[in-house]
Amino acid sequence: MSEASARRAAFPFSALIGQAPLQQALLLAAVDPGIGGVLVSGPRGTAKSTAARALAELLPEGQFVTLPLGASEDRLIGTLDIESALRDASVRFSPGLLAKAHRGVLYVDEVNLLPDGLVDALLDAAASGVNTVERDGVSHTHDASFVLIGTMNPEEGELRPQLTDRFGLMVELQNCYDAHVRQTIVKARLAFDLDPVAFRASRAAEQNAYVARLRDARSALPRLLFDDEVHAHVSALCIAAGVDGLRADLVMLRAARALAALEKADAVTVAHVDRVSESVLLHRRRLQDDAEQPEGVSSASSASSHEATSTDSASTSSETDYGYLPPEPTGITRVKGVIPLNAKKR
Repeated sequence: MSEASARRAAFPFSALIGQAPLQQALLLAAVDPGIGGVLVSGPRGTAKSTAARALAELLPEGQFVTLPLGASEDRLIGTLDIESALRDASVRFSPGLLAKAHRGVLYVDEVNLLPDGLVDALLDAAASGVNTVERDGVSHTHDASFVLIGTMNPEEGELRPQLTDRFGLMVELQNCYDAHVRQTIVKARLAFDLDPVAFRASRAAEQNAYVARLRDARSALPRLLFDDEVHAHVSALCIAAGVDGLRADLVMLRAARALAALEKADAVTVAHVDRVSESVLLHRRRLQDDAEQPEGVSSASSASSHEATSTDSASTSSETDYGYLPPEPTGITRVKGVIPLNAKKR
């Protein structure tokens, strides 16, 4: 590897430390890009972009495309030469970033600062796997199957709920305050910066294992089905979280299937659903899950109990407030010599 190549080399995915939830979400989206991408929220310096670049190396073509904040819609989706279409009856298409990201990773840093129109186009392509460009009645469609990774720092503003919901999975990263973990991360990063070639060579076997797992999981995906128990469990989790619509159900099933494929399981199980549910519901949850209620108490029974307690408290309070006097109306005394405001002077 040349010195220039070494500088461009990505930090190995297998060497990421303390990022298990993020690694799982990225792998699931890589197995099934139809999940709709991963939204990663967290403060600066929590390895968001490092993880995204590391994932790209595991994919078939290793393509990593970055969407800059100032990009136009044409740069993202591509352009059509209308003049050539009218003159030669042929469509001349100039590919955009969506075409370049095909079979790779499309990375959007600070996605919460992008115009809503661009985010819509990104999410449409990520979910469907195709991109269509239309101009003056002329259209062109091409494959655009990629892993969409959007990152954001909550301190710099939120993403609209309508757009957040369209990301398949979400992971929230936190600052690490474990001294041992921090030291391990820093030591690994310093070793990589000092000699990228040697560091990557020490991880080659683990990296190749990840590549093989992704390849096998993608081929196994169509063979895995969902039984009624899995469907019922997904519905129960989504209802308990109070999600809008059915997108959460669909994404949870696809994510559970991708996890089962990664682990070479014979079927999708309730356990697979439980392990992906948090990343599916994190940005969609509107109610507290029943799991957070005391054992044996549902949300409905808890509300009824609270209402009954309030009524009992009121009754007890009224019985024990000795000396309490009910309110009485007070009389109005007319004062002589005061002229009403609406009276006319004579």
